[in-house]
Amino acid sequence: MNNLISQMQIQVNEKIFLKDPNSSELGKKIIANSIVLIDEMGLESFTFRKLALKLETTESSIYRYFESKHKLLLYLTSWYWGWLEYHLVFSTANISSAEERLKVAIKVVSMDIPDNEIFGHINLGLLNKIVISESSKAYLTKLVDDANKEGFYAGYKRLTARVSEIIKDINPDFKFANTLTSTIIEGIHHQKYFADHLPSLTDISNNTVVLAQFYTDMAISTIKQNTP
Repeated sequence: MNNLISQMQIQVNEKIFLKDPNSSELGKKIIANSIVLIDEMGLESFTFRKLALKLETTESSIYRYFESKHKLLLYLTSWYWGWLEYHLVFSTANISSAEERLKVAIKVVSMDIPDNEIFGHINLGLLNKIVISESSKAYLTKLVDDANKEGFYAGYKRLTARVSEIIKDINPDFKFANTLTSTIIEGIHHQKYFADHLPSLTDISNNTVVLAQFYTDMAISTIKQNTP
């Protein structure tokens, strides 16, 4: 399955970047090294100047691809949601039971990705860490409505819609499929973050199996409680 996914081309909204980073070696290096630096220092401390020093190039060359580090974050998170959507589609494709598909979908969202797992020039493990710790900053901004109109969150919305469809297959009358799905996705990320940094706020202790089971039990119980 991973080999099939690796052959896919992840599409990112063209309005997010000024020049497609996949169109040149420098662009690919910008993406690969920005992931490393953001993981190391966090988005707040990350700058294009620091990235340029690492790449031994100029800031202006990076600005030819992205107008700001926020747009770069949007690119990284959009790419990740697209990759995760492919993973979810392949993982659930041959499962007839909607309840089993939901269980697998939650496992996909909560899975641990090794730091050395690479997709082309992208380190998936480090990108997964960035999504957990930084992805909310892509939409927790005063400009979120304008960004939404431009379609910058389409990848996240598609992923949410796919899981919501599975929930509706379990119970067509369930009225809160999107709410439940976004709660699961965001909750999984928060619990993972808490386990690493604020352990008194969680009982998971970095156990992905327990984490997936918790949200699976919560989801199925909620869906069935609302069955006519």
